[in-house]
Amino acid sequence: LNMSVTDPTAWATAMNNLGMVPVGLAGQQLVTGFDPSLSMMTGITPINPMIPGMGLVPPPPPTDVPVVKEIIHCKSCTLFPPNPNLPPPSTRERPPGCKTVFVGGLPENATEEIIQEVFEQCGDITAIRKSKKNFCHIRFAEEFMVDKAIYLSGYRMRLGSSTDKKDSGRLHVDFAQARDDFYEWECKQRMLAREERHRRKMEEDRLRPPSPPAIMHYSEHEAALLAEKLKDDNKFSEAITVLLTWIERGEVNRRSANQFYSMVQSANSHVRRLMNEKAAHEQEMEQAKESFKNALTGILTQFEQIVAVFNASTRQKAWDHFSKAQRKNIDIWRKHSEELRNAHSEQLMGIRREEEMEMSDDDSGDNPSKKLRVDDSALAAQAYALKEENDSLRWQLDAYRNEVELLKQEKGQLFRTEESLTKDQQLQFLQQTMQGMQQVLLRKRRTELNNKKSELEQAKEEQTHTQAMLKVLQEQVSVSGGKNAGLGMLRGQRTHGFTSKIHRSLTAEYAVSNFNTLCAFVFNTGIISTFLHVHPFGANIEYLWSYMQQLDSRISANEIEMLLMRLPRMFKQEFTGVGATLEKRWKFCAFEGIKTI
Repeated sequence: LNMSVTDPTAWATAMNNLGMVPVGLAGQQLVTGFDPSLSMMTGITPINPMIPGMGLVPPPPPTDVPVVKEIIHCKSCTLFPPNPNLPPPSTRERPPGCKTVFVGGLPENATEEIIQEVFEQCGDITAIRKSKKNFCHIRFAEEFMVDKAIYLSGYRMRLGSSTDKKDSGRLHVDFAQARDDFYEWECKQRMLAREERHRRKMEEDRLRPPSPPAIMHYSEHEAALLAEKLKDDNKFSEAITVLLTWIERGEVNRRSANQFYSMVQSANSHVRRLMNEKAAHEQEMEQAKESFKNALTGILTQFEQIVAVFNASTRQKAWDHFSKAQRKNIDIWRKHSEELRNAHSEQLMGIRREEEMEMSDDDSGDNPSKKLRVDDSALAAQAYALKEENDSLRWQLDAYRNEVELLKQEKGQLFRTEESLTKDQQLQFLQQTMQGMQQVLLRKRRTELNNKKSELEQAKEEQTHTQAMLKVLQEQVSVSGGKNAGLGMLRGQRTHGFTSKIHRSLTAEYAVSNFNTLCAFVFNTGIISTFLHVHPFGANIEYLWSYMQQLDSRISANEIEMLLMRLPRMFKQEFTGVGATLEKRWKFCAFEGIKTI
């Protein structure tokens, strides 16, 4: 900037253009010792501007007060500020360790010297990479200089006094991702991490407890004190260490042998105390094992109850009332519970096997002759072999269990229980009964149909015979009135006979149609009985009609309801729900009156 450093007005204007609030009294020199080439005050250590309240970049102004930017004059160009009423230009997220900015919207005639002249006001520039497409990348020496460059975003740049389009452009300054910046930032982070580790190491070294005290040399007085410490349970560990050190040093001689013997004897007296402590700890461990086994047994019992609940939920009586998503969740929960139950069961079986092995070891330990006879290496080899055999058997058991589950899934009998088998047997018995009834009715109707057909043929023969007689009589009627009267009587007899024959033929056709209707009635009755038998809580007419339409598209809901009302001993109607949720359902009740022996 071309200005006098001692001029307070010019200096305040320059700081305001750079986004820095001037501090000082009017008419006085604000800062002494300012170096324009360094863009900072000499004699002051550089401060990281990213720290709030300590940087050279001014704090963000209040949101309700717009920032007023002024015109910046340079040697080769002029920067005009943007409209203060417009929103500030957007920027991307700041990369870690960013020292490089992207500058777009440069005039076409802008040279690298002009760019350096404009942006060197923000700080020391280490590199400028200019492109032919009116943008460039500028790398600064410090990170806080990037914030000063971002302040120039939105300014309109004009080269000299020209108004040509190639000599003007709107600047867009944004953060840029540079590998050099990220590498330097990583190096700085690693350096800080090394300093932190070094500081922690120094702190740990400072807080580390001191080395154990040195063991004193042997003397009769120290030996007497050590003998007293050996008799104390609290100081025994410290005293036995001193005794061991003295013996290893070679302090035992003919004159001090008796004293060392007494101390060794005192150490031996602690063996019984240690054995009693071990027995007490073993008893506590056994009690803990027993409590753990009891708790594990209780947990396993609850797992069994949970699995039983899931198995009951998967039965047909309750399974039909769950939605598809609920069935999926119940199936997932059931499998997870079974896996946990099997794992806890195997753990409990392992504990019991260990107890049985310990009991067998105790039995074998009671006989000293057997204990002496068995070698340690042989026992180890036998234990290893038993362990391998146990593992192989457990793997085989898991393989067999998986095969059984796969076979059950293939046959669709994974969740079949005794109740479902009983229902299937009853359903099969009902189907066989219905088939027998259909066959009997079919035979009966076939017999009736054959009889009606024979009667119809007879009627047709009589009709043919009557027509032949009628023709003969018509040829003979031309003689007298008496003959005409006789002919009239004959016609009356013929007409009455013919009418009776027609009535018989119509009766036969009606019988055939009745037989077809009866067959349809029996078929529909069997299908509805089977459907309602597998739905113990009943079903409404719409549900039945949607199922029957898959078998016979001509059937209607009214026909199904009339059929159900005609058979009150097989089907009964119940009402479920209250008020708006009242629903009418039909249930199968044919087996309710049967008394089982």
